[in-house]
Amino acid sequence: MTTKVYIVYYSMYGHVAKLAEEILKGANSVEGVEATLWQVPETLPEEVLLKMSAPPKPDVPIIQPAQLADADGFIFGFPTRYGMMAAQFKAFLDATGGLWRTQALAGKPAGLFYSTGSQGGGQETTALTAITQLTHHGIIFVPVGYTFGAKMFELSEVKGGSPYGAGTYAGDGTRQPSQIELEQAYHQGFYIAGIAKKLKQ
Repeated sequence: MTTKVYIVYYSMYGHVAKLAEEILKGANSVEGVEATLWQVPETLPEEVLLKMSAPPKPDVPIIQPAQLADADGFIFGFPTRYGMMAAQFKAFLDATGGLWRTQALAGKPAGLFYSTGSQGGGQETTALTAITQLTHHGIIFVPVGYTFGAKMFELSEVKGGSPYGAGTYAGDGTRQPSQIELEQAYHQGFYIAGIAKKLKQ
């Protein structure tokens, strides 16, 4: 019996997308798991995105809210805006009212990952404020905790991520996810996919 894990994200400058790709690899490394990448719809006009120097979106399918019901588990990713998820992802979740009314997502596990501009920019608050969305749907929040091991305590370099989930620092936009950040993303995919598989069984 295949366990379907949906990795659903919004990425303006590509940082969250890179984490999502590693999460996908980790999730698909679990036997019996079929992980899929999805983007949420963009809400900004193309001319605004051009003025913001946002690169073209990757060739990843756009998900509609009703499609969430097809998955056995989720890993949601987004950049932070003032310590909370970006409006594009919030708009997507705001459109899940039909799923909420039927509690179609209740009992399914979900993890979170994120990108912030700085060390004080929301590596924890972005996840904390997103948990309310999961709670109203009855979705089970699955943090990675310290299952990533000794690298959770790495202090010799700047790194994103926390017990809440994988993360990266974008800085002024030129910084890309580091090796250790990508490794935690892979681990998160593997870890949450394994839990989704156990819950389905």
